[in-house]
Amino acid sequence: MLRKFFKKYLPSHETIRQNRFIGLFGDQLQHHNLWQLHRRSVAGGLAVGLFTGLIPGSNPVQFFFAALFAVVFKVNLPVAVATTLYSNPFTIVPIYMAAYTLGEFVMGNGTGHVPQTELHLMDKNISEWIPALIDWMMSLGKPLLLGIFLLGLLLAVVGYFAVRAAWRLYTVHEWRKRAKRRQ
Repeated sequence: MLRKFFKKYLPSHETIRQNRFIGLFGDQLQHHNLWQLHRRSVAGGLAVGLFTGLIPGSNPVQFFFAALFAVVFKVNLPVAVATTLYSNPFTIVPIYMAAYTLGEFVMGNGTGHVPQTELHLMDKNISEWIPALIDWMMSLGKPLLLGIFLLGLLLAVVGYFAVRAAWRLYTVHEWRKRAKRRQ
């Protein structure tokens, strides 16, 4: 099972409790749901990561908010932080275009087509991508911000229930397989 594979690489609860950096935060980072792999914690971590992955800014900003929300909602912290990586310089433009279209649709402002705003990333250094993306986002305005929020919420809800359903299906499959072996 995938859970056993990841369990080899995740730290134990005792290791986390003894870590001097985590100890600085007191009991906040020592809750068992933050580090264990079970149905609710992983589904919640994925939902948090999907939602915070759309926060405008670079990955450190998204990592910070994913970790903050994981601690607040007591869901799996590594899953939440790792999930934010779905939005990166290669995927962010199509994701934000979908968010803009969703925002336009909800606001009822127009056709749902993205205005012709040129975004030339290939002729820039990677260090110039973030300012160029911010300028591009600012030119799109309210529909983009509303769309980012709604798309993040939609992805979080769908991701949460998809993980819960997949986990349940896998568990039922394993129960049946085990029952057949016993007979």
